[in-house]
Amino acid sequence: MTTILFELGTEELPPKNLKTLRDALTDNVKTALDTANIHYDSLKSYAAPRRLAIQIQGISDKQPDRTEQKRGPAVKGAYDAEGNLTKAGLGFTQGLGIGKDDLITISTDKGDYIGYNLTVKGQTTSELLPTIFQQALDDLPIAKRMRSGASRDEFVRPVQWVVLMADDAVIPATIQGHTTSRQTRGHRFHAPDFTMINHANDYESLLAERFVVADFDKRQQAISEQVQKLADEVGAKAIVPQALLDEVTALVDYPVALRASFEERFLQVPQEALISTMQADQKYFCLTDDAGKLQPYFIFISNIDSKDKAQVISGNEKVVRPRLADAEFFFLQDQKQPLFALTENLKTRVFQDQLGTIWDKSERIAKLAAFIASVSEGDVEATTRAALLSKADLASTLVGEFPELQGIAGTYYARLNNEPQAVADAIEEQYLPKFSGDKLPATPVGTALALADRLDTLVGIFGIDQAPTGSKDPFSLRRAAIGVLRILIEKQLPLNLVVLLEQALLGYVGKIADLPKTFKSVMEFINSRYRAMYEDQGVSVDTILAVQKMQPAVPLDFDQRIKAVQTFRDLPQAKQLAEANKRVANILAKAEGEVAKQVETAYLQEHAEKELYQAVTHAQQTVAPLQQTANYAQILTTLAALQQPLDDFFEHVMVNADDANLKNNRLALLQQVRNLFLSVADISELQL
Repeated sequence: MTTILFELGTEELPPKNLKTLRDALTDNVKTALDTANIHYDSLKSYAAPRRLAIQIQGISDKQPDRTEQKRGPAVKGAYDAEGNLTKAGLGFTQGLGIGKDDLITISTDKGDYIGYNLTVKGQTTSELLPTIFQQALDDLPIAKRMRSGASRDEFVRPVQWVVLMADDAVIPATIQGHTTSRQTRGHRFHAPDFTMINHANDYESLLAERFVVADFDKRQQAISEQVQKLADEVGAKAIVPQALLDEVTALVDYPVALRASFEERFLQVPQEALISTMQADQKYFCLTDDAGKLQPYFIFISNIDSKDKAQVISGNEKVVRPRLADAEFFFLQDQKQPLFALTENLKTRVFQDQLGTIWDKSERIAKLAAFIASVSEGDVEATTRAALLSKADLASTLVGEFPELQGIAGTYYARLNNEPQAVADAIEEQYLPKFSGDKLPATPVGTALALADRLDTLVGIFGIDQAPTGSKDPFSLRRAAIGVLRILIEKQLPLNLVVLLEQALLGYVGKIADLPKTFKSVMEFINSRYRAMYEDQGVSVDTILAVQKMQPAVPLDFDQRIKAVQTFRDLPQAKQLAEANKRVANILAKAEGEVAKQVETAYLQEHAEKELYQAVTHAQQTVAPLQQTANYAQILTTLAALQQPLDDFFEHVMVNADDANLKNNRLALLQQVRNLFLSVADISELQL
């Protein structure tokens, strides 16, 4: 079987997108081969700074032949009375170059037609591949393409060469404006000249000899192993974020990891600032001890195998020193005044044109956070202090240089100012969770502050009619809403959203024109986040809808109901009870007038309705104490016992009896059944 090799040689590709380009090219080629019905055994992709390549093993030489059925005019219009072809029939045969004897009859619902089974010869793979690869390149997710010189061909970077081979032969074609060949290039410095590829199977080994590790994953594995080895030598742990590892892998052809150091005096600076500048600006891997404390070392990946590695290490140390010195300067400069003094600058910094300054927001947060602390038995004084200091570091020079340190810098400065530990910790925790799955605030003060900050933003932005639209959410309100729900649920806080939003609105009296409308909009928005949040956890949509029908105002209560319904779904009676609830809901919806609240035992005539009444009465007595403790799972387990008497009732009892008293009494009985289930969720929503 044949091996195909395709390589696109370019100037250095965007490192943050190289992995994406490789994966997209692979997917595009696979899809095209499948669509063309070309069989192959395996397909491997390569990606390095100056190349994207595809190697296909065991590919078939051509497409299989296929049969297309051509349908002509109706039989009655294709033949005359003597059985000869009419003009319509002759037109069909002449168009296909066939005779009368080649025709078949195609029977359909609309009658019989003449037809012909046309055999279409499959094209050779070598004929199809140039188009497949060109289209795959055209379909890559490239935001902005460029042209090189006078060429009209566009790509993310200028194309330098194109290889297209089948085993040891070149497939002649023009791709991206370049004629295909068997010539590739090695490492830009170690092996810059063109070299010939004798066979498509030699590609990876040939490049390895020329200092190019073409396989992205192998190159990344080599980097990880080298970094680990260098970290172990000094008894440290390397910080290796996946995004940074991907980017560094995309920057080098031939990775050589080297360890360097910096002066220990820089360790007095918040380590987050040092790590940030080394990772973002220099693409270095930082080292910490087992406790997570930064060590005075870093590891970088060189793209050359230098004969004088000490010079390379020294050069990197010289480059990073000014950046660390800048962070040190900003940190020391900020300490010339206490943290609270920085809040004066917040009084002239706008949070939002219609909602005032950042200081105005801090004051609103302080009042709301203090209320949350008071109803959750927290430290009101510490919470108020933390809230007033919460945004102070936004005016610091350190955060001005490293915006990602907001909150973190404030915590450092608060500790240096001998603020209470709870206050200092809360300043950083106010921003948690920062993303899906992120950790939550650990302290009560931080929890109150995180809730207050998000609720204030939600109410304020909705109050000025700037709610998210479609995919646009400039104020990250969706993330803020889910953050509120996660904190209240996962921290086991039985706080009522209605109460919290009412308190948040008090801070905007005089600033927001329509407070009731804002309350309703924010409440609906937060409630709509439940679905996205629980779907991510694998909860079925119908379970979420069943609970949402009850509109619980306490997120913790909502979560408890969700878990109860999930447990209920696994019960053997669940399906029949869900269907019965649908039937009960439909019957009650059609009832005329108000359904009685009490069941009159005197009107219970049938044995099945008496049995159901007794079962309902027993369930009400059993469920009552469970409702007091919100033991929803046990409530639904108890109500599962209603399945059989409810089925018997519908089988033997006519609800819409001619006697109005009997009819109304039976409706009242069904209403009690319905109310029992609605104490947890609307079970009729379940699709089992």
